Amino acid sequence: MAMTISYTPEFKRNLRRLAKKYRQIRSDLDPLLQQLQAGDLVGEQIPRLEYTLFKVRVRNRNLQKGKSAGYRVIYYLKTTTQIILVTIYSKSEQGDITAEQIHRILKEFK
Repeated sequence: MAMTISYTPEFKRNLRRLAKKYRQIRSDLDPLLQQLQAGDLVGEQIPRLEYTLFKVRVRNRNLQKGKSAGYRVIYYLKTTTQIILVTIYSKSEQGDITAEQIHRILKEFK
């Protein structure tokens, strides 16, 4: 079953900012986007939130340090056929995102 993928303004902003520093980010994200469109729910579900959110590690080929220093993509499974990419950040630049930040991003999107 094919999924539709939407992007929050926060995701788009962060992607643009990261793309200036990491030239291969879009090709690093392609396999993840293909998996999500195919209906595969990848990553770990984030517990204790009212939304069905997942966090996925994505390798940053510009750093050559594996997934642990790569990107984190947070996505929201809104319906059985719709995924919203909430945010993306580089783990080497930022620690974990808080539940409050996720709520703020989703509130702005709706």
